Amino acid sequence: MRSTRRSLLVVALAVIAAVAVVLAAYLLRDSTSTPASPAPSTTLHNTGPAGDVPRRAADDPMVLGDDDAPVTLVVFSELTCPYCTHFATEIQPKLEDRYVATGRLRIEWRDAPTSGPTARLTARAGRAAAAQDRFWPFMRTVVRSDHQASPTIDTLVRLAETAGVTDLDRFRREATSDVFDAEIDADLQTAQRLFIPPSPAFWVDGTPLLSGLPLRAFTDVIDGKLALGG
Repeated sequence: MRSTRRSLLVVALAVIAAVAVVLAAYLLRDSTSTPASPAPSTTLHNTGPAGDVPRRAADDPMVLGDDDAPVTLVVFSELTCPYCTHFATEIQPKLEDRYVATGRLRIEWRDAPTSGPTARLTARAGRAAAAQDRFWPFMRTVVRSDHQASPTIDTLVRLAETAGVTDLDRFRREATSDVFDAEIDADLQTAQRLFIPPSPAFWVDGTPLLSGLPLRAFTDVIDGKLALGG
């Protein structure tokens, strides 16, 4: 019982610390920068201390869940880092079963390839798979593969085929070019604007969560948002 209470206290303190750090940085940014341009009318407004995070278009293949879900989890991540893999294989599937499948949560992917050239390659590959509407199957295939930590382009092509990507020549061509770099860099700039540390990091309607937290930290925040009406 004592160890359980200690674990819950550690989680609570970690969440509070993450919120405090990001909130302070966000307020500092607001006090030293010019106002941002108004968001598109389709943008939903976050309610947490970190403020608004731009939304993707309704038909974005890197969004998982119903467009009108009351809560959104924005994931700043990549396909090669260990903590990203832990979230993608251990935590996200449980969130999908509990919240996405019931229409209460949508998950939005943001590329944050900060660990090196291989991370950039896999980000390009993810975009190439998304261009054929296979991002999420591709992501799940990559993070569960034996070559996840350092895949080559040949490995990624094989994984793309497993994930249902049909035009593999197009996939290879796009994954090895800079055609998606503007979108990837835009995600990285959003992460920098929000003072996000190396991936993964998460925004639940404006409330930040950092890597290494257990499932309970995510469900507590999501349940809290749902109780407030999203």
